[in-house]
This record gives sequence, structure tokens and C-alpha cells, in this order.
Amino acid sequence: MSNNFKKTTILDVEFINTTNAKFLAQIESDSLARKNRFIVTANPEIVLFARQHLDYKKILSQADYVTPDGIGIIKGGAILGTPLPERITGFDTLTSLLEWANSHHKSIYLVGAAEPVIQKVVTKMDTDYPNINLVGFHNGYFKDDHEIVTKIKTTQPDFIFVATGFPNQETFIQRNRHVSDSIWMGVGGSFDVLAGNVNRAPQFWQNHHVEWLYRLFQEPTRFIRMLAIPHYLFLIYKEKFSRRKKKN
Repeated sequence: MSNNFKKTTILDVEFINTTNAKFLAQIESDSLARKNRFIVTANPEIVLFARQHLDYKKILSQADYVTPDGIGIIKGGAILGTPLPERITGFDTLTSLLEWANSHHKSIYLVGAAEPVIQKVVTKMDTDYPNINLVGFHNGYFKDDHEIVTKIKTTQPDFIFVATGFPNQETFIQRNRHVSDSIWMGVGGSFDVLAGNVNRAPQFWQNHHVEWLYRLFQEPTRFIRMLAIPHYLFLIYKEKFSRRKKKN
């Protein structure tokens, strides 16, 4: 993991402790210097998965930047007495980097989502980000990534955004990042939002930290996944009391 930012550990996962603005400035600097960087935007569900799967936890430890995506991470840091300044979400980071890439004529490669979704994203690239050089794209339904990796190796894009969901996207990035000195980032379901298939929560919901509830209304099938939140908070409080006990 890069040493540019102070780190805050939450349930054995190291998060960068910084603001959106400083983080974006760092990524832009990394890109201009052609640094090889791996970004993970982690929420409580990812933290819990890492606790249960040590191979995935190892991948997170090898990422350059793990950002606090999700109000649960911010709350966890506050409860443990190691506060983080603000959320750094995958979608907001993605759109900010696309805007910067557009203004600097950067190249990108996209991996993920169903074929109709990624086709919509490609159309959006043409209309909203006309100065970006889209060197290639592939849907997220593949068994063999040889064709994708070969294209990335050949084109050497500035940014590679992978939207196949955790843990697959992080596994893909860690396995293949050596082929191109790019900014590699897992962006989960962001392509669905970019394509207009899923609506982002309105600003009011975001400002009041209930974006998760808005998403639940949109996708009731997410309910089982949401059960990770109380389990995560239980572990946070358990960690808090454990630390207090050690101090005493």
C-alpha cells in the first residue's frame, strides 16, 4: 500500500485517512507520472468478506489505496476513536476521474456489467466525455480473461475500470496489474448507474447518510446483503471494548 496518506485500521483493513480532494489530486499526480496504482473502495460488506477470506484480505493489503466507501466505515472509525474525514465513494471517484481524463485526453479501458449495459456506457463516453480515448471494453461475463489482458497490455491505457463486483474485480486487478502501469480501480455496480439502469440516490439521501436505504427500495433483493451492517457494527463495538480492556 502507498505511503502517501496516513492509514486508519478498521477490523484489520487499512483505509487511507484523507479527503476526496486530496485523494483525487494524488491519483491525478500518479496518472501523470504513469504510476501503477490499485484502488479499492471498501464498504462494511467488503471488510466482513476479508475477515472470512484471508486470500482476499491479502489482496486488500496489496492495494495502494483502500478508500472508505460507505457510511458504515466512517461510523466505525468514529466509534473506535480513529475518525476518517469523509466517505470516498467508488461512483464519485469514478465520475471525477472520468471528468479529469476527459480534460486531459487520457485513455481508458472498461471491463464489467452485462453487454447491453456496457454498450450504454460506451455511448455515454462518446457523448459526455468526447476527449477520452476509449481503447477497449469488455462485458463482465467471461471465463477466460486472456483477450482482455492482451488488449490492455497492447494499449497501455491510463485508467482501467473494472465493474465485476467484489471479490472478482479485485482478484482480476491483482492478478493482471503487472501488464500495464495504469490506475486500476474496481467500481462495483457503477456502470449500471452510468448507463442509467440504476438511479443514484438523490442528494438529500446522500447528505443524510441513508443512500443504502434508497438502494434497498430500488433493489429489495439487497436485503440479505444489508444484514452485513449489524454484524459489522457488532464487531466494531467488540473491537472497541477489546481496545478499552487492553488499556486498562
